[in-house]
Amino acid sequence: MLWSYVAIAIALFFAMNIGASGTAATMGAAYGSGAVKNKLVAMLLVAVAAFLGAVIGGGEVVKTISGGIISSGLMVGEVVVIVLAAATLTLFGANLMGIPLSTSEVTVGSIVGVGLAYQSVYVTNLLVIMSFWLLVPLAAFACAFVLGKLVKRIDRRWPDLQRPGSRGERWLCWLLVACGVYEAFSAGMNNVANAVGPLVGAGMMTASDGVWLGGLAVAAGCLLLGGKVLETNGKKITSMSLLQGSVVSATGGSLVIAASLFGIPVPLTQATTCAILGVGTAEKGFRLWQKGIIKQIAMVWIVSPVSSLVVSFGLVHLFLLGDMYILIALASVFVATLGSVVLVRLIRRENSSINDQGGGI
Repeated sequence: MLWSYVAIAIALFFAMNIGASGTAATMGAAYGSGAVKNKLVAMLLVAVAAFLGAVIGGGEVVKTISGGIISSGLMVGEVVVIVLAAATLTLFGANLMGIPLSTSEVTVGSIVGVGLAYQSVYVTNLLVIMSFWLLVPLAAFACAFVLGKLVKRIDRRWPDLQRPGSRGERWLCWLLVACGVYEAFSAGMNNVANAVGPLVGAGMMTASDGVWLGGLAVAAGCLLLGGKVLETNGKKITSMSLLQGSVVSATGGSLVIAASLFGIPVPLTQATTCAILGVGTAEKGFRLWQKGIIKQIAMVWIVSPVSSLVVSFGLVHLFLLGDMYILIALASVFVATLGSVVLVRLIRRENSSINDQGGGI
């Protein structure tokens, strides 16, 4: 019983962090373009829409998370705590840094870590999920790039359409906000399962109760934790027009809803950010990719599922299997990796110093 209470508490905290990350993904375009000028209003709209999405359409992805990656027989109380703890630590750290992170990647990575520890992973299902992780962001970039080119043509033909204070601008503001709410709804459909799916798999609650409880926690996270990540996605990547922002939200929302209907957990944040990159590239060319924030987000995308996998794998061996040798091996790999990175930086700095002093070849 104690494990159940601990698991539910961690799941609710995780769901709040999901809400924070989803705020950036769904309202970043509207907030960044100025359609919603008040940050609190943006977060409130996301909270309501995400809750409705979770309650109305979150059930299919819950089925996948609860028993489609590893055997549901492994989902006992203490294992669920480890899965949620590993995923929550990874996501919470990213939110503190203000980096939009895929909750689907950290959750699936955490579950796979448990499966690897017990040598029980549904490899075929995992490969299908991972293929969607690649296809959805690529499709988002491609669709947004093409639509971004269309927006440029519209702007050239009707240059006053988005002029501040015009009737066209007012209508486009409403369109962009509607698209953001639509995308927030898709976030609720797909992402709430990451928090409550393990609880459902362990039989701690029904899928129906899970989506209601998770939806409320996600909404709370939008309001309490979403502000910093919203600034990152909305302001620091690129400035967008109203039409461009509508393209971003409509593209991301449509792809995520389609995946949710098939029960596939997909990276909403990656889809939205790639759509932002798509419309930005259509307008400014590939020099947009030189921004440091893009490189930082890309690195987090790569590291996040592996990090949660390693954390959950290590926690299982430490607390459930009592195998200290695996932990020593993981610690050694970590130290070696960190040491290699530091060594490479020192060598580059030394070479740069030699060249600056005229000592280079």
